[in-house]
Amino acid sequence: MSDNSADSGGWWQRLRRPSARYSILAILVVGFFSGIMFWGGFNTAMEASNTRAFCISCHEMRDNVYQEYKKTIHYSNRTGVRAVCSDCHVPRNWFHKVARKIRATNELYGKVMGTIDTKEKFEAKRLTLARHEWKRMKESDSRECRNCHSFKGMNVTVQKPRARKMHELGKRDGDTCIDCHKGIAHQLPEGMTEEDEA
Repeated sequence: MSDNSADSGGWWQRLRRPSARYSILAILVVGFFSGIMFWGGFNTAMEASNTRAFCISCHEMRDNVYQEYKKTIHYSNRTGVRAVCSDCHVPRNWFHKVARKIRATNELYGKVMGTIDTKEKFEAKRLTLARHEWKRMKESDSRECRNCHSFKGMNVTVQKPRARKMHELGKRDGDTCIDCHKGIAHQLPEGMTEEDEA
């Protein structure tokens, strides 16, 4: 009996004072599984915040821009293909997506501070908000638009003459989608200047 208690005491002593080799192994195993749990939780939160339900969970979006979007071809069309908020406003590439999500935390300021919490306040800020989004899209060469639309994929022969001409000119001049397609999913803000329209 004393041998067993000595053995159990020896195991207890080894657990309380593990060798450096077992300490490093334990740290690596715990770190590996912690990393998996963190990554899984982080990625799950990123994807959950890309859903339409999340985007319209605040009344500022639900009552303003979402109502406009529901009247566009991106919401309802003959083929049934629907673009949701994140398709246009969040990059698909992981690194660009993380950068966009970090910048989007600044947009929460308007929600928290109540600067856009009424229709009137939202309309007063609409031009500023639109300019930020147009600038972002211009800087990324309308990356999110190009997830679905591309000059290479366009069959200009079936487009209306004006659209065909404008797309051919845009391709030739290196224009990006947002150069011509502002207001495609949301109404244009009042007070736009010639520079905004160009």
